[in-house]
Amino acid sequence: MATTTRASRFESLGTYLPAAVQPTSELVAGIAGAPKLPLERITGVAARRVADVGAGEDSFGLALNAAKEALRTSRYEAAELDVVISTSISRSRDGDTYHFEPSFARMLIEELGAHQAIHFDLSNACAGMITGVHILDRMIREGIVRNGLVVSGERITPIARTAAAEMDTSRDPQFASLTVGDSGAAVILDESEDEADRIHHVELMTAAEYSHLCLAMPSDRTGGLAMYTDSKTQQAEGRRRIWSSFYSDFLAKEGTDLAGEKFDYVIHHQVSTRFVDFMQEHGESAFGTAMPQTLTTTEYLGNTASTSHFVTLGEHLRNGTARRGAKFLLVPAASGVVVGGLSVTITNLGA
Repeated sequence: MATTTRASRFESLGTYLPAAVQPTSELVAGIAGAPKLPLERITGVAARRVADVGAGEDSFGLALNAAKEALRTSRYEAAELDVVISTSISRSRDGDTYHFEPSFARMLIEELGAHQAIHFDLSNACAGMITGVHILDRMIREGIVRNGLVVSGERITPIARTAAAEMDTSRDPQFASLTVGDSGAAVILDESEDEADRIHHVELMTAAEYSHLCLAMPSDRTGGLAMYTDSKTQQAEGRRRIWSSFYSDFLAKEGTDLAGEKFDYVIHHQVSTRFVDFMQEHGESAFGTAMPQTLTTTEYLGNTASTSHFVTLGEHLRNGTARRGAKFLLVPAASGVVVGGLSVTITNLGA
């Protein structure tokens, strides 16, 4: 008896960006210990969006607004969703109150009206949304569910404020905190019926020995939210080699290579413009072929954590700087360290 091979696709994508823009020059001016820090030149981040908690733009609100946007352009109503997966790292609701129970996914299905949906939270650092897609893709492929929503809201600029208050040198482990911005993103998946709209693969690996290189916690100096990162080791050639080795091995097992995949665009995690350049240079050397065109939003949105790939994808599709019908490679780079690749062709997103 012949078996049916299922696949999933991106059916709809929603993003939400706070209206308030903070230029890097303004952030740097508030760093008492290093007021002349050339942050924009080092990172390429010229500005970021900053959430307004008074307007409901906490982590939950950002996620909710992104989910509503995804549903607005979807063929599905909220009540028709089979799964809701929340992947936020930051978990603020009702201002600065941090929530762990009930889960964000539970609160989201209540707000959206997705009362029949299986729902759960997962956390995998900045690879959270890609991990959520990985799980939902497998559920659809196995015929367990028909569709679902993966969503995240990241209100993370409080770590930038902590860093600005506490840093006294560019070598401070809180330096990377100065690159972050706030946003929400959501993607709806359902079964693919056409190769022009299809997730070809999602493969991830965690190298746990690097988990100490990026840690978030309350500051022991001011009590504010803080993130401590060993950026030099995190972005070193050896760390990048983990990604290229893993992804090369995976493609080889599939009987192909990077050149054979014929990607049109690649979206790296939006750590900094320098990081993206390093990843491209490393990829060209490691894979022995030209890398696809990069898509970035680092310059005007900064690093938006788990939402970064999907915010970048949405921005470029809306602006026409990425064409529909193209094949995209989304490359995570998360604390853990999490590496891998999400391969997807997108044509009729939200249509």
